[in-house]
Amino acid sequence: MQSVFHTYLELGFTHIADLKGYDHILFIVALCAIYRLQQWRKVALLVTAFTVGHSLTLALAALNIIPINTAWVEFLIPLTIMATALYNVLIHREEAQLATLSPKLEFNYLLALIFGLIHGMGFSNFFRSMLLPGEEGQLVTQLLAFNIGVELGQLAIVGGVLSLAFVMLYWLNTKQREWNLFISGAAFGLALVMALERVP
Repeated sequence: MQSVFHTYLELGFTHIADLKGYDHILFIVALCAIYRLQQWRKVALLVTAFTVGHSLTLALAALNIIPINTAWVEFLIPLTIMATALYNVLIHREEAQLATLSPKLEFNYLLALIFGLIHGMGFSNFFRSMLLPGEEGQLVTQLLAFNIGVELGQLAIVGGVLSLAFVMLYWLNTKQREWNLFISGAAFGLALVMALERVP
């Protein structure tokens, strides 16, 4: 029988990688659109900022410290994807290589953190549904394991997207701007449909 930690670690990983709830995956994909494989450290920091945000609100929601309006949270999640896609296009116009840490890139970290707060409220519904009777005393362990699982899942998605970007940019000679516009445009379009379906 596996431990509580391992159980919730697995739950976190499978939840973020679940194609049925692809909105979180789509956000990570949009987050990666302006980066190349050699910039994986910057993407990892962005994902970590996102994790810090969703860990905070997930914990607060799980402890019933903050109220959650499910309808509004589900509506706001695709808006974060649309905002990220738009930001990608604006950033790419002004700073094609993103070679150094600029104020714009630091602002990108702040956006990832803020958007993580929203996504964490979305995670909370799933997390609370997975809590088993009699395990309340292990809530901290469950939260930690679940968040680590989500982080590992996000990093796996990042690895896949950046690897695909490497193939497109270096083997197929796709221009960085074209790749960015394709990924960001697709993410924006899918998120717009999602948002219209979820209007409270």
